Amino acid sequence: MTAQAMDSKVVTFEPVKPRSQDGAVRAPSEPVSAFDVIDHLAHATIARWTGGLSPAALTLAMLDWQLHLAISPGKQLTLTRDAIRDAMQFFETLASPHPVYRTWSMIAPAPNDRRFSEPDWELPAFNMLAQAFLLTERWWQSATTDVHGVARHDAAIADFAIRQWLDVLAPTNFALTNPEVLRKIMETGGGNFVGGLHNWLEDWKALVTGHGLEHEFAVGQNVAVTKGKLIYRNELIELIQYSPTTSQVRPEPVLIVPAWIMKYYILDLSPHNSLVRFLVENGFTVFMISWRNPTPEDRDISLEDYRRLGVDAAIEVINRIVPGQPIHATGYCLGGTLLSIAAARLSKGKPDCLRTVTLLAAQTDFTEAGELTLFINESQVAFLEDMMWQRGVLETNQMAGAFQMLRSNDLIWSRMIRDYLIGERQPLSDLMAWNADATRMPYRMHSEYLRQLFLDNDLAEGRYRVDGQPISLSDLHAPMFVVGTLRDHVAPWKSTFKIHFLADADTTFVLTNGGHNAGIVAAPNEPWHSYQVLTKLKDGPYIGPDEWLKVAPKREGSWWHEWVAFLNAHSGEPVSPPSMGGAGKDEDATALEAAPGRYVLQH
Repeated sequence: MTAQAMDSKVVTFEPVKPRSQDGAVRAPSEPVSAFDVIDHLAHATIARWTGGLSPAALTLAMLDWQLHLAISPGKQLTLTRDAIRDAMQFFETLASPHPVYRTWSMIAPAPNDRRFSEPDWELPAFNMLAQAFLLTERWWQSATTDVHGVARHDAAIADFAIRQWLDVLAPTNFALTNPEVLRKIMETGGGNFVGGLHNWLEDWKALVTGHGLEHEFAVGQNVAVTKGKLIYRNELIELIQYSPTTSQVRPEPVLIVPAWIMKYYILDLSPHNSLVRFLVENGFTVFMISWRNPTPEDRDISLEDYRRLGVDAAIEVINRIVPGQPIHATGYCLGGTLLSIAAARLSKGKPDCLRTVTLLAAQTDFTEAGELTLFINESQVAFLEDMMWQRGVLETNQMAGAFQMLRSNDLIWSRMIRDYLIGERQPLSDLMAWNADATRMPYRMHSEYLRQLFLDNDLAEGRYRVDGQPISLSDLHAPMFVVGTLRDHVAPWKSTFKIHFLADADTTFVLTNGGHNAGIVAAPNEPWHSYQVLTKLKDGPYIGPDEWLKVAPKREGSWWHEWVAFLNAHSGEPVSPPSMGGAGKDEDATALEAAPGRYVLQH
């Protein structure tokens, strides 16, 4: 088969048209007059200087907190008492003649606060400095919480904003107050600052040119290297079918729907931590969606287009390759949210299409979506819409900045200390290299996602419409395997847990250690993984997340084994692997384009 013939076989382009839920062809928040255009441009210009954050939303939240605090004399007296108590305790400890200094005698860092974990922070002078800072943090947290009358969302924004400023002022961030940096100065004679300047210049060059730092990881060479073929392409996805490595496979194929906020190969990283390779080696036929990285010309691609040209198109192709077999459908993050929408729709037209549904760190109810909701209110969404209206997309740096602010100590300040003050680069891992390989979000899709799912929670409350008809997650009846991660700042596990009372299905819920990404990429050969697991039958009694934590059995190792056991239990007896791309005797399967395809290489 020639390359031209191969393209005609696997490539099917369909026009993407902007559609609203009621069928009208229009895009969100389009200006209708010259005055609207002026407003859009003004807000977009402001967004360049604020990093996409709405100054109105922040100002209103801070005013709400400050005004209520100003008329709460009891709260003021409490804060005054706490400040005096902490100051007296500090100076008493400072003047104590005790011959042996006791570290962290006043306050200790939180278990997840690693800023003061190095032994040098136990030296008396630096330990006192660290405790003074932690006491200040505690006081400000008290000042922004439990103020009577403040809206919960505004209180959370105020607390978050003040915490960001305190993170900037932490003693770890300054050379003269960080014992690690001072020790490095003595060891290198100040050479660490030379290395830090070199690192800063490299980062500045990468920022100006738009090209990331060079590293050893290359897609298709040492990451995303599980063998497979590209069997289908449209203007939004490429579909990869992976080559079997066992003589027989389970008859039901696995379809993986990754989020388009990321590139798919997080699930096919290096050979030792590739979930795709693990599934293939355990006798499954695996298909993977690879999303195209949108450009400003794709501004009007809708969330419905992602369902129609993504999940539905992939299922149609798989049904031709493996006819008569239901699919083990799997969605990760936003891809899991989209899969739940598609599955609820398929339950009406094709009730036997899906054998099981697996959701990995994916939310279906957004009422408790963690600190990410701090960036999602009417003012913030309108501000983002104006910015995206001008650009056509949400840029990669904008998306990355929001996630980094959620974990600024780990993702911003600790890196800057290491790179610029200590002058050393942390070796780049495959997961870090993938994280830097970001994607853009189309204007229309992202606006619909934020409004319909985050702001209005339409999916969980039965108002989300597909093809003009509302869908309900209670129509999900296929057995479900749902994974939450313990330290997830993007999809908090208690939010993912809500699928228990939304779907009408047997649900196996797994809570794994780690965060949104590292908790999912849990290779079995890594010894630090553990998880809890418990299955709730659809007719069984519901228990809340706190009770679940107490009764769910704890197990050491990777949850991947648990998932394979679940898939095996819901699969038929092994059969011969299907042909690659459905190629028959007259077609040469080797002529199909090799994985990882073209879309994943787009920048």
